[in-house]
Order: sequence, then C-alpha cells, then structure tokens
Amino acid sequence: MGSLLPLYHMHTLPCLGLLPRTSTSTSIVSEKSKPNSALILKCSSSRLTPEVEEALESEDPPLREIWREIQGSNDWENMIEPRMNPELRREIIRYGELAQACYDSFDFDPHSKYCGTCKYHPSLFFQSLKMGDSGYSISRYLYATSNINLPKFFHKPTLSSVWSPHANWMGYVAVTTHKERLGRRDIVIAWRGTVTYLEWIYDLKDILRPPLFSHDPTIKVESGFYDLYTKKEPSCTYCSFSAREQVLSEVKRLLHYYRHEDISITITGHSLGGALAILSAYDIAELKLNVGGDGKSVIPVTVFSFAGPRVGNLKFKERCEELGVKVLRVVNVHDVVPTMPGIITNEKFQFQRYVEEALRFPWSYAHVGREMAVDHRESPFLKASNDLVGAHNLEVHLHLVDGYHGKGKRFLLASKRDIALVNKSCDFLRSEYGVPPHWRQDENKGMVRAPDGRWILPDRPPFHPHPPDMLHHLHQLLNHHLPPHHF
Repeated sequence: MGSLLPLYHMHTLPCLGLLPRTSTSTSIVSEKSKPNSALILKCSSSRLTPEVEEALESEDPPLREIWREIQGSNDWENMIEPRMNPELRREIIRYGELAQACYDSFDFDPHSKYCGTCKYHPSLFFQSLKMGDSGYSISRYLYATSNINLPKFFHKPTLSSVWSPHANWMGYVAVTTHKERLGRRDIVIAWRGTVTYLEWIYDLKDILRPPLFSHDPTIKVESGFYDLYTKKEPSCTYCSFSAREQVLSEVKRLLHYYRHEDISITITGHSLGGALAILSAYDIAELKLNVGGDGKSVIPVTVFSFAGPRVGNLKFKERCEELGVKVLRVVNVHDVVPTMPGIITNEKFQFQRYVEEALRFPWSYAHVGREMAVDHRESPFLKASNDLVGAHNLEVHLHLVDGYHGKGKRFLLASKRDIALVNKSCDFLRSEYGVPPHWRQDENKGMVRAPDGRWILPDRPPFHPHPPDMLHHLHQLLNHHLPPHHF
C-alpha cells in the first residue's frame, strides 16, 4: 500500500554534530581558553599521528561498499581492534546522535501542559534540532503508557489540563533518504531513555518473565522493560496500541513499501532506550519480519546501544544470536547502568548456564552482542570524577567514541566533534574550557510573545498519532505469525 506511506517532509543535519560550528564552539579551543601546554600535548599525542591516521582512513572503502560489515555481518571483527575503523566510528556517532535527538526533543518540563511529549511536529523534527541533513525522514512517533513498573520513568505535567494522563513519547521510526551514500534503504528505530534520574536502574525488581514472542518459555526478559514495550491503555488516543504494536506494524509497512530495495533495520537507544532497542530487535527477528517471502533473503537487524542495562537471561542472549541479531554496545567502564541487573549472576560468571538451567536461579542475566568499552578518564577534556550522571551521559559516550582508536592507543578526536556538546545536559567538561554545564534549553523555555503583548506557551499543531492502515498491518502480523492472544 505504497500510496499510504506517510513519510513526513525531510529536512537536514550535520553528520558530525547536533549543532552547527559557531563562534562560541570555536572559542572553546582558542588561545584564551587553552589549558597549559602539557595538557595540549596530551590532547594531540597518539601512537598514530594525525597525518598517519588521515592516510590510513583514506585507504578505507566507502560506507556504501562495506555497509553490511558496518552493520555487524562479521560481528565487527577487526573493525574495533586493533584499530578503530573510521567508517564504523562515524556510523556509531551518527546513530548515537539519532538517539540523542530523542532527549533533545523531549519535553521534560513538569510546568508545561505538553510534558511527556515530543516538542516538535514530525515534519519539523530534524530541522528543529539543527539536524537538517541527517538524511532521514520521520515515518512515525512512538508512545508508551504509564501503566508500567518503572516508577521514575514516566513524566507528566503538574497542570490539571494535560495532553494525555497516560502516555509518554518514546521515540520514532525514520527512513533514510540518502540511499546512495549508505548503499541501502535504512529503517531506523530510535528509543528514548531517561536523563532526569538514574534511580530507575535501582528500581528494577530483577524479575524475569517470558516475553511470549516465541513458544519457548525459557527465554526471559526483565519485566519492567517488557511492560514498557507491551502495555497499552485503550482509553488513550496515543497508547491505544502498545509500543510493540506501533513498532511492528510500522516496520512491516515499510518493509512492504521498500520490498524491491536493499534494506537494513537499525535500532538505537541510550540507557533504558538501549534495553528497548535490544528487545524490539529480538521481537522483529523472532517474528521473522526481516525474512523475505522466499524464506531465504534476510534483512540485517542491528542494534547500536549506548550505556544500556542487561535485558534478559542467557537463553535470551543465545536466541538473539541464533536469529542473527547484531548488537554493538558502547559502554563507559565507569558507568553503573551496564552492570545491572544481574549483579550476582551474569555472562561473566563461569557457571551461569548451570545456575540458570539446573538450579533455576531466577536472577540470571546476560548481555547480548559485542561490547565496545571506552573510558572517560582517557579523555583530557573531561573531569576525572566519579559523577555517575556524567559517566552515563550519551553525549559523553559519543565524545569518547570520537577519540577512540583502539585499546591502548592515546585519545585523539577523529572528527573534531565539538566538545561543547559534552556539557549539553551534564557538567563533565573540565572548567578551563569555559563551557557552562547543562546549557541546552529552548529559547525563553518555549514562551513566545503574542500580538497583544502577553507571553504565552503556544499550542502545538495536532496530528494523528497512528497511521490509518496500522490495523491492517497488525492483522497481517496476527494472521501470519502469532495467534491473536499474543497482542
């Protein structure tokens, strides 16, 4: 039903940063604000000089020729170690910025009657974030209900008149319009996490439950993630369909529309959003949505996760591997979130399989995929502190990826990505760079002056949250994959 495809108008974004390079960002490394010469030497030194690095990068094939390897077809063998592949670095940062957009566009303000929503209309999403040439067009927004057991995740206004008492905006589905550069049509699912609290990770009950996306009850996932993904509220316009139903119906629709092209499905998220990314990737693969009608052609499903927790048990990890789901997890070694849940029994425990299967230990978790570990203490731009919020911050992770060249190699910014972005929503840059902490906010907090001189928060243009053919695609899923009680 190609004629029904509601891809919103595309606007643009710079690949290497969410903000344009302005005089403010340039001044951060000016003579006036430069630290002492010892620090500058440390910043610019590396086992690979910039000249050698540039020469090596020039020999790498373009993305359109190696996109399957970038998406993990070989589990990123020889692409992270011994030397970081420059195209992979750029792609990790690019997908990380698509995840960061979920934070930058989310209304956290409890004084706003739109608290819990996306601040921008889908047609203006990337343009409003100064991401105009991102190369993607928003296909649909994703919502989840507050009826979940993650008490510090849901955001709602303090006002009595609200857009919805039951829903929160959770992210989006987008489709690339830069097919020539990427070498294929890329469908992206970006999930929002939470930057307001870190306490949610301690609120996890460590309760594992079968997701029932398959007929194997030994595959289990954390119950809070499952609820956030599958719960719905029939009385709510936005959450009358679960986040799961929204994702699956949209992916099915897009795969049908682009069925004659090379396609990839890429899912990204930070923190709790990283958990949702892995869970939804598993779901797509378990339902065989990525398998062609001939039963042979398989569309790659890849997750680029940042600072994500463990999602399920060892059986869940093994099933993801069987299905060919590729997961690259970027973690800061000083961040506590990736160590949870499963502190007692996890993939590092030698006898995990025995404990999980023979003893039926109920709190056994295992990370999925390959880990790319970075260390904020290796960046000369960052504070060597124990700030848990800073260590967990997504922009900090993207800064560390930009400077990573391989284990044991000195930190050197490859793309010269603006270091001011680090302090966008935290206080982790060293003070000598003169960047204020938590600096990103809407001008006048979104207030505008009306013709009569009053300052008001303008109404946002309405749009229908669910496409008209959503039920059609859900019914196809029900008929071809799972019995109706699974939805």
